[in-house]
Amino acid sequence: MRRHELTDQEWERLKELLPPGRTGRPREDDRRILNGIVWKIRTGSAWRDVPERYGSWQTLYTRFRRWALDGTFAAMLRHAQAGADAAGDIDWLVAVDSTIVRAHQHAAGGRKGGRTQADHALGRSRGGLTSKIHLACDGAGRPLAFVLTGGNVNDCTRFTTVLEAIRVPRPGPGRPRTRPDHVIADKGYSSRAIRTYLRRRRIPATIPERADQIAGRVRRGSRGGRPPRFNRELYKRRNVIERCFNRLKQFRGLATRYDKTTESYQAALALASLLMWL
Repeated sequence: MRRHELTDQEWERLKELLPPGRTGRPREDDRRILNGIVWKIRTGSAWRDVPERYGSWQTLYTRFRRWALDGTFAAMLRHAQAGADAAGDIDWLVAVDSTIVRAHQHAAGGRKGGRTQADHALGRSRGGLTSKIHLACDGAGRPLAFVLTGGNVNDCTRFTTVLEAIRVPRPGPGRPRTRPDHVIADKGYSSRAIRTYLRRRRIPATIPERADQIAGRVRRGSRGGRPPRFNRELYKRRNVIERCFNRLKQFRGLATRYDKTTESYQAALALASLLMWL
């Protein structure tokens, strides 16, 4: 096993999850192809620069795009999460936050086909062309769900979208689990709409108030209502999502976005998340 390649244990868990090969010419070795894809995302190199030991770069790119578009990487991630949940290995204290990713100039110029730049999760912000990863992780700092937007999108506008993207399948029949035991988020998510949404779903939350909200409540006196509950000790665990982002950005292909399309970048993010679960 070389650096950035799958271990034997990881491959044993993944090989049964890959889709069957198509009819025709003999299929390239799946493990070698997947190792090449992981190497590319780990190093952030161009497809043409992937070492020849992984085979033709065209084959690697074609297989990656096929698995990205048919949802293979997302399905593999859900399977790993389901196995962890069945073993009681998921801490359902969920933290929510976002991180900005600078887009390389190679990320621009994706095929339009009626799609705008925002459809490719690219936006202009103070840092230039950027993407934003809105993410929810479990209490051990492993990704449960994520949503991509342009870097100029406000965090709180995607809070409900991220929570509703949590769908961990259960073993056997039954609906997937979607409801955390507790949610932790920073002041950027302190809004009446978010707190109402969480109360409606009966999800306890630890979200500090912003200074202007506290001042407004004090100014209104008895009409301002009581402050929301805030557990200071529990809030200290919010750093798990910062550690999650730190681990994801060890993949240089995620720390800087080189992919032109949102499907490719989402697939790379799903694959990196899958390796964290393994």
